[in-house]
Amino acid sequence: MHYLDLFALIMENLSRRKGRVVLTAIGVLIGTASVVVLVSLGIGLQRGATQLFGIADLTRIDVSPKYNFEGGGGAVLVGGGGGGGGGAVATPVPITDRTIADIQALPGVKDVIPRDYVQAQTILRAGRLEAGAGLMGVGTDDLAKMGVEVAQGTTLLEKGTVIIGAQIAQSGFYDPKQRPGQAPPDPPDLLDKQLTVIAIKWSQDGQEIRKNVPLRVAGITRQSGQESDWSVYISMEDATLLSQWAMNRRINRNKDGYQMLVVKAADPDGVLDLRDRIVDLGYEASTFQQFLEPLNEYYLTQQVIFGGVGAISLLVAAIGIANTMTMAILERTREIGLMKAVGATNRDVLSVFLGEAAGIGFVGGLGGVIFGWMASQVVGVLSLVNLASQGGQSPGFFGGPTVLAVETPVWLMAGSLIFATLVGLLSGLYPALRAATLVPVLALKYE
Repeated sequence: MHYLDLFALIMENLSRRKGRVVLTAIGVLIGTASVVVLVSLGIGLQRGATQLFGIADLTRIDVSPKYNFEGGGGAVLVGGGGGGGGGAVATPVPITDRTIADIQALPGVKDVIPRDYVQAQTILRAGRLEAGAGLMGVGTDDLAKMGVEVAQGTTLLEKGTVIIGAQIAQSGFYDPKQRPGQAPPDPPDLLDKQLTVIAIKWSQDGQEIRKNVPLRVAGITRQSGQESDWSVYISMEDATLLSQWAMNRRINRNKDGYQMLVVKAADPDGVLDLRDRIVDLGYEASTFQQFLEPLNEYYLTQQVIFGGVGAISLLVAAIGIANTMTMAILERTREIGLMKAVGATNRDVLSVFLGEAAGIGFVGGLGGVIFGWMASQVVGVLSLVNLASQGGQSPGFFGGPTVLAVETPVWLMAGSLIFATLVGLLSGLYPALRAATLVPVLALKYE
């Protein structure tokens, strides 16, 4: 039988019993729509949760010294107390220039950037305004290598310059001579302006000693909800000089080391493996990827559960399709015998009934996909309305973009339609085999 003739015969047979076909297809529609809505809800929840990490740099690994505890008999707690015997002493494995070279040699490493906080209390002064902030020295001439973006100025960092975090620039400065009831001052215009860093230390007799260091503001970071919003970056050379002044001694990087490193991976997919390699070198290493991976696994399991609940409805619909096709065979037994008598093969009969069953599954699946998508959008809108009624805050991180509670990707709609068609096809397999194996003479005599 030609394919076009087969298709025409299937459509004619389905149109003869429209009511029965529609009622059976509605069962498939409900099952398919349930799968689409529930899985869309699971995907939307995953997206909303992982957006917390979406603003983070997934190629970044933060490396810090690892503390080894030496000594026996019990650990001595900081601040006194402790178990019996000589206490364990925590000795850090320093991050030295050799460490930087070893990590840089690992496969998949793009950049290794040392960071070190200034070991002194520091105050930023711009005109009559001041801001308390810790200064961070970075061992790079371009903060873009660390993933830092600027709203004004440049990411290039040179000796004698400073790049200020967005939150400090917008709300960190205050007037130390402000009187009660007086309006707070407007944020100062900092870009390309000279400000003074006041470093403070104390002598052995408790006298406060101050040092003023002029720095030019080269840039102001873009607000991102990350560490850079509250950071003040200076060159590693400037940071080292200030720390040496505060500590009254020279800093030996091969002995004192750096406080931390920022390691940038060339590919986000290799971050976890690279982190493990750094840990094997004897250092602490953390990345947002290690928190994101179990979160994705949890929500993937949730999507499978949601899809399974929806699939139960499709199972019920499959029984309905099998029942409809079985009744069709009983009603059309003489018709089947006549088809075989005029030359139709078992394969032709099988194809007709399988096509009808698959057609019911396809029609119901198509309606289910459309209805499920519409229902998902309604759920998403209702969730936003409910969110707005509770305070109007965006669920995005730090005022980020609003995330709908559901998300229906194209692959889900296509997969649901194909799955519903296969369910129909498999449901009609037994009735179709039964029809194909009917003996023509007996079928013609069937009343």
